[in-house]
Amino acid sequence: MPESTNQQITSVGIDIGTTTTQLVISRLTIENTASGTLVPRVEITDKEVIHRSQIYFTPLLDRDLINAVAVSKIVESEYQAAGLTPEMIDTGAVIITGETAKKENAKAIIDALAGFAGDFVVATAGANLEAIFAGKGSGAALFSAQRHQVVVNIDVGGGTSNYATFREGKAVDSSCLNVGGHLIEFERQGDRITYISEPARIALQATGQRLQVGERVTLAQFRPLVKAMAECVVEVLKTSIHAGLTKELLMTPPLQLEHPIRKVMISGGVADYVYASNGPATMAEVTAFGDFGPLLGWELKVSLETAGFVLEKPNETVRATVIGTGTQSVNLSGSTIHLQENTLPLRNVMVISPFTAGIPDTPISIAEVVKNEILRLQVDHSEGVIALAMKGPRTMSFADINGLAQGLLWGLEDYLCTDKPLILVIEADCGKVLGQCINALANRHLELVCIDQLEVENCDYIDIGKPLMGGRVVPVVLKTLVFNR
Repeated sequence: MPESTNQQITSVGIDIGTTTTQLVISRLTIENTASGTLVPRVEITDKEVIHRSQIYFTPLLDRDLINAVAVSKIVESEYQAAGLTPEMIDTGAVIITGETAKKENAKAIIDALAGFAGDFVVATAGANLEAIFAGKGSGAALFSAQRHQVVVNIDVGGGTSNYATFREGKAVDSSCLNVGGHLIEFERQGDRITYISEPARIALQATGQRLQVGERVTLAQFRPLVKAMAECVVEVLKTSIHAGLTKELLMTPPLQLEHPIRKVMISGGVADYVYASNGPATMAEVTAFGDFGPLLGWELKVSLETAGFVLEKPNETVRATVIGTGTQSVNLSGSTIHLQENTLPLRNVMVISPFTAGIPDTPISIAEVVKNEILRLQVDHSEGVIALAMKGPRTMSFADINGLAQGLLWGLEDYLCTDKPLILVIEADCGKVLGQCINALANRHLELVCIDQLEVENCDYIDIGKPLMGGRVVPVVLKTLVFNR
């Protein structure tokens, strides 16, 4: 492979959440930092934010269906404000999170934004994936790498609190609790309730309160409910065994807490109130945005400090986490491809990298890790295609490769039942042998792509083109989501 030179691209990042939508345009410098015959490694060597949008309320057709046409109008107006045309944008990333992370929304957004960027990655992020994105965007991942400390980032938005534990820059655990500042809505700067969500009703019942839509409420009446919610958020950091309200509000398995936690960062809509010097003193201050985010933020601060956690302030709190997508095209040899002619090309395949601590020794352990990672990232078996990435040792015996093949087949059993292709990306030079072992062990024909000598990260995306040179070479485009920090 020839050495790659620096490449500058203009990229747009759009965050669409339950409550707010925002856009960032950036100029990225992309470089393949591995020269010659080394494993290709794409890095963002420089990034410059050239335009930040205002923060918009997410345009909705109903409570969880995005008005994609209105989103496209936001993008159009922000391009104009930045002095850019769609032709000047090379790539983009749209991350749809929270209650709006539904496949219908992703399709509508893809269609509506078709003319606004050269190549958009549109990802609907389940709670745990959203937590990882938020922790990268806030700077928690970088903090853990630079300080060599374990830190938990809690992204507290309108509907959920998303936890991601980072150690040495890598996400090692995640969870989601159904607590957010928009679960009860009010007349703006007023004290009259206009909406109560189902999670809020559960919390009301658990705390013995009887608030109703249309009712007026005082700060003294309302504070105990919000305090109880904040204490649930903190309880997830203290134990893996839950009961009562915390158990009812957990949306995913709890944090495993394998690493001791002292440092906590808060990002998301309520974060500024966590780091404020004073809490809201009146209901008008609580409901400044038509919800109770300011009070939730303050009560969360009090609960964390009472429990002995150290609050670190992130570099970014409310601002968009994703600022674009870095892309690099590479032509790879040494690939094993057993596909129907019409399966390729494949676009925007999300990469899952389950073996953060190395590939386990036995097929059963390999299968367990793969199943757990797919569950953690809430991969929908009925929907998109995924790629499984492995660093792998530089040298593997045939017995090791055969055991890996068996473990992967067991771990991906539910996924493969839907007749989707099995895409493997392995850094070690053993793609052909691994592909052959999988075919030999499989009890039916598999659509298989096994690419070796390529380094990718968890939650990257790849495009795989049609094979060239009689199937000996496959073109691959790497797409790395780029975060603020």
